[in-house]
Amino acid sequence: MLNKVSTSKDFQKILKSILEDAQKKGEEFIDIKSGDLHRKVGGYPKHNHRMPLCCTVMKNEMKPEDEILKTPPSGYGANLIIRFRLPR
Repeated sequence: MLNKVSTSKDFQKILKSILEDAQKKGEEFIDIKSGDLHRKVGGYPKHNHRMPLCCTVMKNEMKPEDEILKTPPSGYGANLIIRFRLPR
């Protein structure tokens, strides 16, 4: 069986699903950690992980009212945490 490599669309789909679920629950915001998102998409932690892509997708989803709560030294790591304000 071939291992599927995660794409930006894979990360976008799961991220949007998480945001929609939190919004439906009436949350004002949700804090999302890149390592948690990548685990939901799959392929992490493994040697061929796509963490930089995961972080890029998260950053690209940001709106002006969102904020980065924690940034890894490289800017792209499993500990990136972004607070997404809701509703989107």
